[in-house]
Amino acid sequence: MKVAEAVGRALVAAGVGQVFGVVGSGNFHVTNAMVAAGARFVATRHEGGAATMADAYARVRGTVAAVSVHQGCGLTNALTGIGEAAKSRTPLIVVAAEASQPGSNFRVDQEGLARALGAGSARVTSAADAVAQTYAAVRTAVQERRTVVLNLPLDVQARESPDPDRALAAVVPPPPRSAVEPAEADVAALAELLARAERPVLLAGRGARGPGCRQALEALAESCGALLATSAVAHGLFQGNPWSLDVSGGFSSPLAAELLQGADVVVAWGCSLTMWTTRHGRLIGPDTTLVQVDDDPAALGTHRPVHLGVTGDVLLTADRTRTALGGRGGRGHRTPDTAAALAARLRWRDIPYEDEGTRERIDPRTLSIALDDILPAQRVIGVDSGNFMGHPTMYLSVPDEQGLCFTQAFQSIGLGLATTIGAALARPDRLAVAALGDGGTLMSAVELDTVRRLGLPMVIVVYNDDAYGAEVHHFGPDGFPLGTVEFPPTDIAAVARGYGFEAVTVRTPDDLKPVRDWVEGARTAPLLVDAKVVRERGSWWLEEAFRGH
Repeated sequence: MKVAEAVGRALVAAGVGQVFGVVGSGNFHVTNAMVAAGARFVATRHEGGAATMADAYARVRGTVAAVSVHQGCGLTNALTGIGEAAKSRTPLIVVAAEASQPGSNFRVDQEGLARALGAGSARVTSAADAVAQTYAAVRTAVQERRTVVLNLPLDVQARESPDPDRALAAVVPPPPRSAVEPAEADVAALAELLARAERPVLLAGRGARGPGCRQALEALAESCGALLATSAVAHGLFQGNPWSLDVSGGFSSPLAAELLQGADVVVAWGCSLTMWTTRHGRLIGPDTTLVQVDDDPAALGTHRPVHLGVTGDVLLTADRTRTALGGRGGRGHRTPDTAAALAARLRWRDIPYEDEGTRERIDPRTLSIALDDILPAQRVIGVDSGNFMGHPTMYLSVPDEQGLCFTQAFQSIGLGLATTIGAALARPDRLAVAALGDGGTLMSAVELDTVRRLGLPMVIVVYNDDAYGAEVHHFGPDGFPLGTVEFPPTDIAAVARGYGFEAVTVRTPDDLKPVRDWVEGARTAPLLVDAKVVRERGSWWLEEAFRGH
């Protein structure tokens, strides 16, 4: 058995069951070995798409996934997707062939590239150690929640693996990351703060999406009268709870922002408190006591100074804090007036607005509300970046914390389609909905072929304003020329039909009837909705995002 085959088999034995990639000469044998060992391989049209699909799959499925790339250019093509995964702490293995000869035109500093992106780097250095080194890379990805680039030098891949059956027999999936025990003194201090709080809010992030976390946080909130909120990446965690404020940050509704700013204690659970989640700090009142709970001590206070930092697992810390609280909590925000306000004014769709649609272009709010009514409730949504992104994120409801895959840590456009493909494969029981801008759609259009080839019954909604809308609305009011960020109209529906999609162009609400027909029909082909949206003004979240820059 060659080392390439031993590495592929070791990856699968270690728990990697899904791999995405573009196969070239350098990663041909290792990828085929993974398939032979039982992994599912999805061939993409670009390595950037492969990396983002693997990232999204791992996030939604809650398991480690892999992306397989050719040496040199294959890896560099994937860098944006790898950077997004690394910034998001996604457990991911990048199986990267590596040029061995110093004079090879494929040779680049692959270890240095990984470091520059914040990813871990590992290398298979010998035939004797290949299986152990591969397993160590997977263990690092799982237990440290890291994206790891596993470099496979071509000369090492071609060597004979000594006694591979014995080495592979010892490989099993690594145990999950151990739950970090919070210090008793920290739990007592947090319980004391919540006992005295009059208007507490519990704010949950990505680290609170694990099994049992919702129940633990809801029980703690009930005991101290707290309202509940999430960061964008945890959207849907408290779906259906009458005391939920939904998302904190630029996507917050006016009522949610008002209640967040009025809190006297905010406790962030597995939430990094970035400028997006706090609106550059403006959602945290000047007299608010801010607490952060995270199982990584390096995360505490990184983005916002905190009054109390608790190193601990979210579930353990919430349960022990509730015990320490011992019934001392008050009613907090949980009053009849607050309940009535939340029921009537929390959702963006319940806030009156003047429809700015014309016969040629539809208001994105009207579009999103109509789609929310048409599409089935059991959905998983992937959202690209751009001026439009707040509309699908906050007007399209999700059933739970697995209903939105939000690859926005790098804020790159062009990742939304691949994100949704990965999420669709992770949750085949739900309708996958990709919400994209026209710029991101055209940047990633090659992966329309992947959707069609996989037979995914996906809906792609393009909020098409024929521009890079964020730049138009940021620079346009100051009189700067916009020719570099505006484009002639593109018939994206026609492009989609060329890939084998059903497609519809939407300019008014009446044009959405074919979408309803598709949802109620056999869904034998994926559907793309080319929605020509109004472009006269920036969205509310964009104004928040650029404020303070």
